[in-house]
Amino acid sequence: MLSLILSAELSGVTDLRPKDTEDEPYFFTFKVQCTSCRETHPNWVSFNRFEQHEIPGSRGEANFVWKCKLCQRTHSASILTSPKAYEADDKRKGQKIIDIECRGLEFTEFKPDGDWEAKGIESSTPFTGIDLLEGEWYDYDEKAGDEVAIKEISWELGRA
Repeated sequence: MLSLILSAELSGVTDLRPKDTEDEPYFFTFKVQCTSCRETHPNWVSFNRFEQHEIPGSRGEANFVWKCKLCQRTHSASILTSPKAYEADDKRKGQKIIDIECRGLEFTEFKPDGDWEAKGIESSTPFTGIDLLEGEWYDYDEKAGDEVAIKEISWELGRA
């Protein structure tokens, strides 16, 4: 099992999470590596937690099914939980966003493309369409009368 862990400095906002509903699923984007031959797929791969794909030669299904071009083995991964919100914390410690069950593959890098959302700590103002690709985000909370920010963003893929 693999966990996607986020660390960030949140100023004026909390409950940072990917916008992820059945109508508008969040596509998690990763670099993937075969654990059998260690071949890394040259492109980014994306999948969401709502789509299920049949695993060839099996009765099972998974969110992501991949056949390694080098060793020809079929591997799969499934997101086990809905994304957890990243809470504002002075210590800037890593918090788990999702857990992924991986079979025969390993995700080596995460790219936060897609929309994220958060809310104002004091005002509960919803902030949507947050883009984390640049590694930081700034806005203004009209109700609180103050700037809000997400900075020092880092991602880690760790064994759960």
